[in-house]
Amino acid sequence: MASITLTVNGSARTIDVRDPDKPLLYALRNDLNLKGAKYGCGLGQCGACTVIVDGEAVRSCTTPVSAFAGKKITTIEGLGSPEQPHKVQAAFIAEQAAQCGYCTNGMVMTSAALLDKNPKPSAAQVKDALAQNLCRCGTHERIVNAVVKVGGARG
Repeated sequence: MASITLTVNGSARTIDVRDPDKPLLYALRNDLNLKGAKYGCGLGQCGACTVIVDGEAVRSCTTPVSAFAGKKITTIEGLGSPEQPHKVQAAFIAEQAAQCGYCTNGMVMTSAALLDKNPKPSAAQVKDALAQNLCRCGTHERIVNAVVKVGGARG
């Protein structure tokens, strides 16, 4: 068994890991009790497990926890709170962009990473950034509208 120190939401957290190939998602959910990132497909294809690592949107279900030592990990719990939501979370609420919640974590985290790099994305740029995030309810247009409104850009 090895110990790995992860910097999650601004705090260093040390966990014991039997298998260094254990996905980061399992460490977040089971060892650190951070339940925002969801298990969806387990293949990195749906985006439900997305976290931000050193500014990049990353699928946490397919990358081993050992790859994240020394990196800054942000989960949705570290992005905002019910009292002070992140601007993307507030826009999702205003646009009623979340329906069942399956995709919300991935959509919000991917959008936040996009906006950090491109503060005024067009609708086409938002669609491109979110193309690999699966939404089963069909709220894509509301999601795109929310992200575009955060940046103040037009379609």
